[in-house]
Amino acid sequence: MKKLKFLFVLFISILIVPFSVFAKDNKPVNVYFFYGNGCSYCAAAESYFKSLEKEMGDKFNIVEYETWYDQDNVELMEKVADLRNEEPGGVPYIIIGNQSWDGYASSYNDEIESKINSEYKKSVSDRYDIMNYVEEIYGDLNSSSVTGDIAGIIIIVLVVGGIVFGIWFARKKAA
Repeated sequence: MKKLKFLFVLFISILIVPFSVFAKDNKPVNVYFFYGNGCSYCAAAESYFKSLEKEMGDKFNIVEYETWYDQDNVELMEKVADLRNEEPGGVPYIIIGNQSWDGYASSYNDEIESKINSEYKKSVSDRYDIMNYVEEIYGDLNSSSVTGDIAGIIIIVLVVGGIVFGIWFARKKAA
């Protein structure tokens, strides 16, 4: 009877693990923020995003790229702008979903909040993320998401294998 209870708990746990690993449909929206250290407009935008994090920080994730002192980030900004058929006039250059802002003014705040909310309401698979296209065309920028997916699959395989072994072992003991 104890083995049956153990197997039941194990089975329930296995059913929960995949959902806890992959149930991230409400992932925050990526806000790409290209900026320059010392830029007053960038500092104002950064300050705005910090204040916005207090009220809706669970809905977005700031991904920052400093461009004045990092040539790799300049090249990335150029690739992103090229894919968007844009020519950024400088920084800040802000991208959320399929919309971008060149520069920053407080008059952009309502638009930015609205875009974050509309993207957040979409399922993750329906969101437009420019970095996916940059990776597709120019190569892998960050392999951590692939690594996370592989780790999740390995965990599921190990758990299912453990269940099968547990059932086989329980039947062998009972026989």
